[in-house]
Amino acid sequence: MMAETEQQQPDIDLSVVVPLLNEEHSLAKLAEKVEEALSESFRFELIFVDDGSTDHSWKEIEQLSQKCNWVHGIRFLRNYGKSTALQAGFERSRGRYVATMDADLQDDPFEIPEMIRMIKEEGYHLVSGWKKERHDPLSKTIPSRFFNKVTSWVTGIKLNDFNCGIKAYKREVIENIHLYGELHRYIPLLAKWEGYDKIGEKVVKHHSRKFGKTKFGLSRFMHGFLDLVSLVFVNNYLQRPMHFFGTIGVLLLVVGGIINLYLAIDKIVYGAILGDRPLLLLGVMLMVLGAQIFSIGFLGELFFKNRREHRDPNIKETV
Repeated sequence: MMAETEQQQPDIDLSVVVPLLNEEHSLAKLAEKVEEALSESFRFELIFVDDGSTDHSWKEIEQLSQKCNWVHGIRFLRNYGKSTALQAGFERSRGRYVATMDADLQDDPFEIPEMIRMIKEEGYHLVSGWKKERHDPLSKTIPSRFFNKVTSWVTGIKLNDFNCGIKAYKREVIENIHLYGELHRYIPLLAKWEGYDKIGEKVVKHHSRKFGKTKFGLSRFMHGFLDLVSLVFVNNYLQRPMHFFGTIGVLLLVVGGIINLYLAIDKIVYGAILGDRPLLLLGVMLMVLGAQIFSIGFLGELFFKNRREHRDPNIKETV
């Protein structure tokens, strides 16, 4: 049945996924620009994902879909966030290649053909845009630059703009990652962990916002950093918690043991009085704390040994 279904699907070269929230005034113009940029080179589809808009965005999408058979829409009952919207678009897409962009007309769809060329001819798994010259207020650009520097340093991926909305992927990349929360910022990192480490970057045009208002805020900035910390921790230690908790626990036990050994020698050899020495309390506290943290790692190992989630490896090829 799966083979028959795949044969019945249209042969699509490129799927463009556009998540949106309250962008009714920009959708028609965006569809027009996408058609102009892609129609001569690709058999394409444009997938709008309405992430719980409260304006007339969905009505605009319905009208565009009636006029253009290459326009499709997905509508959420409420706002779930950009990552969930992208995931829904990825699952609906049918193209050999997938591109993403924002709906506010700040991303330029004429950049997409060159990004696809880089994937086809230069062997990249994904290509991320870099808004080198941005038309945004300083309240958005300065935190963004700091965020990108820290993320590049933590992940080891040399990108200048992790949060750029316009990206292009080989289909196999989006089929092997799953987005939720604020993870859309870290798609290159998720791809790298799955073995898709040929990540390119292209300087792209960035236009001024003409309609609506930015969805950026300090809370999203903080949530992004918290997601990065949790991602790195979970990837490195989820299946081996003893490596993290055990290391810290043993270190505290060793330091506490050395302190207590020193005090014991001081008491036995020199007859020192230990009852009023803060160092004794520190040594005991470190050993107790070390034992507790070590126990957390040990219990974590037992838990994941019995309830480890089975996940098939990402097989590159067979012969």
